Amino acid sequence: MRRKLILSLAVIAMLAALVIWMIFPPVADRWLNHTVPHAPYEISSEAQELHNKLIVADLHADSMLWPRDFTKEHSYGLVDLPRMIKGNMGIQVFGVVTKVPYISDIGTNIDSDQMNMLTMVSRWPIATWDSLLERTLYQNKRLKLAASKSAGALKFVTTAQGLSEVIKARRGGENISAGLMGIEGAQALDKSVANIQVLDNAGIRLIGLAHFFDNFVAGSAHGYQKYGLTEAGKKLVAEIEKRELIIDLAHASPKTIDDVLAMATRPVLVSHGGVKGTCPGERNLSDDHVRRIAAAGGIIGIGIWEAATCGTDLHTTVKAIRYTADLVGTDHVALGMDMDGSIIGFIDVSEMAALTQLLMDDGFSEQEIRQIMGENTMNFLLKWLPQS
Repeated sequence: MRRKLILSLAVIAMLAALVIWMIFPPVADRWLNHTVPHAPYEISSEAQELHNKLIVADLHADSMLWPRDFTKEHSYGLVDLPRMIKGNMGIQVFGVVTKVPYISDIGTNIDSDQMNMLTMVSRWPIATWDSLLERTLYQNKRLKLAASKSAGALKFVTTAQGLSEVIKARRGGENISAGLMGIEGAQALDKSVANIQVLDNAGIRLIGLAHFFDNFVAGSAHGYQKYGLTEAGKKLVAEIEKRELIIDLAHASPKTIDDVLAMATRPVLVSHGGVKGTCPGERNLSDDHVRRIAAAGGIIGIGIWEAATCGTDLHTTVKAIRYTADLVGTDHVALGMDMDGSIIGFIDVSEMAALTQLLMDDGFSEQEIRQIMGENTMNFLLKWLPQS
C-alpha cells in the first residue's frame, strides 16, 4: 500500500512538473505583458498620413525573453513582427534580460535570480540555467532565428551600413524592419570584462551597465548600495568605446551616470525610462543628467508604463516627452517604451499611430514628430554604430 502511495505521488509530481513545464511560460507572458484597458485611439487622416511616412524607432523591447513565435501575430504580449508592420515600426532595439530578483524592490534590490526558474520551465538550453552569458547568447540566437524566418521582413542589424540598407528599402516601399540587440546590465558578462568580445562577436551593440542589481562593474538605480563605476567598470567603458559599441545608462545609479559622463568620449543613450521632471521615480533621470547626456550628444528614450511616467495612459508619455524636449530640445528625445518588459503598457506596437496623433495634438511640428518618433534614434545609430 505504501509503495503504491509513493508511486502515485511520484506520478502526480511528474504530471504537475509537466503542466508547469508546458503552461507556465505562456501564462506568465500573458499575465506580465499586456496593455491597460483602453478604447481605440481616434487617428485623424492627417496623423495617419504622417505616421505612414515616418521611420518609427524604439530603443527597448524585451520580446526575446518570451516563448512566442515572433514572426506570428499574438493576442497577448506587446510586440511581434506582424504588429510591428501594422504600427510602422522600422527600427526596434531588443533588450536582453539575464537576471531578475525574486522580490523586486524598485529601490533596494538584493542580488537573487528568478530567471533560473524561467530558463528551466521555458526549456532553454541547460547551459543557460546558471550562466548569464549563455542566457544572453540564447536570446541573441532567438532574434537571429526570427529574422531568418521572417521572409525578409526583419533584418538583424549590427552596423550602420546594415541599418542604411534597411532604411533605403523602407523608403523604397518595402515592409522591412531592423532589429538590433543590447544587454540590460553587465552581469551578462559573467563577471569577466573580457566577455565583451563574445557579445561583440554576437552582434550585440548596446551595452547597459546595470539592471536591477548592483554588479561587478556598476551600481544600479535599484541596487542596495548604488555605487558608481568599479575599476572593472572603468575598464569596461574603455573597452566599449574602443569597440565602437554604445553605452546604455538605463537603470544606472546616479553615481554610475556621473562616472560614465566624466570619462566617456562618445555620446551615450538611455534606452528606456522617464524623467523626474514629470515623474520622480527611483530610476528616472534628473534635469541635470538629462542636460549632461544631451550636451554630450546623447538621446533619451521615454517609456509607456506607469513607473516611467506616473500615469496610466499615453498622454503622460507625451507629457514626459514635452518636458524633455522643452529642457534640452527635440534633438535628444526618443522612444524607449520597454514593451514586453513585464509592463502594463499604454499601447502595443500596432498602435504607434496613436502617439503620432497625441504629439500633433500637443503642438509638436511635423519635423519634431519625425525626430521624436524615430529620426533621432536612426541618426544616432547611423553615426555611432560600427560603420561596417
